[in-house]
Amino acid sequence: MKRFQDRVVIVTGSSSGIGEATARRFGDEGAAVVVNSSTSVDAGRAVAASLDRSIYVQADVSDPAGAETLVARAVDEFGRLDVLVNNAGVTQVIPHADFDAVTDDLFRRIFEVNVLAPFRLFKLALPHLRGSPDGNVVNVSSIAGVRPTGSSIPYATSKAALNHLTALLANAAGPDVRVNAVAPGLIRTPWTAEWEPLHRAMGSRAPLGRSGEADEIAAVITDLAASTYLTGQVLSVDGGLGLR
Repeated sequence: MKRFQDRVVIVTGSSSGIGEATARRFGDEGAAVVVNSSTSVDAGRAVAASLDRSIYVQADVSDPAGAETLVARAVDEFGRLDVLVNNAGVTQVIPHADFDAVTDDLFRRIFEVNVLAPFRLFKLALPHLRGSPDGNVVNVSSIAGVRPTGSSIPYATSKAALNHLTALLANAAGPDVRVNAVAPGLIRTPWTAEWEPLHRAMGSRAPLGRSGEADEIAAVITDLAASTYLTGQVLSVDGGLGLR
């Protein structure tokens, strides 16, 4: 039997990249998948249309009404919710030493999407996840939340906050609901398509000698969702980059 047969999964930010690969993984393993994006509507609809049991919901998860709509549509359509994958995120590339380029508004916007939205969705999903035989949440973080690196200081700080939020929620929501996170390293996605010098550098920097692929992160996300005795963990998936 497929691991997620008859389960219902929301994957935020799933019109491309890691989110799309994750939606496809869950679909391949039997889940009904709610595909989501705030923009890229045509791409999101195409992903949902390509899966056996799926709907697409356009919603900005950093907006309270959008978050409510997303969870409500999932439950109205499929009658339950078993897994929430908080993948939607935002960043802006700013050299860490360029402090003047970081505005208060930018900091707030990144935290709204990367930290507050996952918390808000967790609260909205919680009553439904508690009704599942193994309700759980997987947050998509970054090694920028573990090491002093990343596309900008606000982004890295937001991912560090998401990592700690993961542990706090896991501690408070157990035993009914598990909460874990994956912290990818450099992954080839539309986000990083213009970062070719960094991708090439992974050949010498990472023990595995390359950047990761979106489906490799998706595989870890589905494994975390299926690991019934694992909670409160942030799993770095970076090709061993953290060893150097």
